[in-house]
Amino acid sequence: MTTLRTHLTIKRSVDDVWSVVSDAAAIATGFPMVQTSTCGGAQRYCQLTGGIPIFEQIVTNDPELRRFQYRIDGGGVPDTSHLGTTDVLDVDGSTVVVSSSEVNPDSLAACSARLSRTACEA
Repeated sequence: MTTLRTHLTIKRSVDDVWSVVSDAAAIATGFPMVQTSTCGGAQRYCQLTGGIPIFEQIVTNDPELRRFQYRIDGGGVPDTSHLGTTDVLDVDGSTVVVSSSEVNPDSLAACSARLSRTACEA
């Protein structure tokens, strides 16, 4: 299993950034390769470019910690396990977004790292 982490400082309020990160159904606004997404309770369904489906479980959506976590449960991606975590931090009046993933198999790490950087920048 590979563990990845990236971060970005954003000149927006922590509350504004958290409102985007914590909106599980709106993932398509931050991940360009996600074409559509829906969320019901702790289940999220995404359709990627090319029609690839992904089924996810929302593990944590904690407004006090400002932590959002999801686990990929199935679909058309070849990983055997994937846990994604996004933390939104207030650091001296700036907002720092920390995105991390635990990915298996290791061969998917480079692709996952690229996607995390793209999402942080979006």
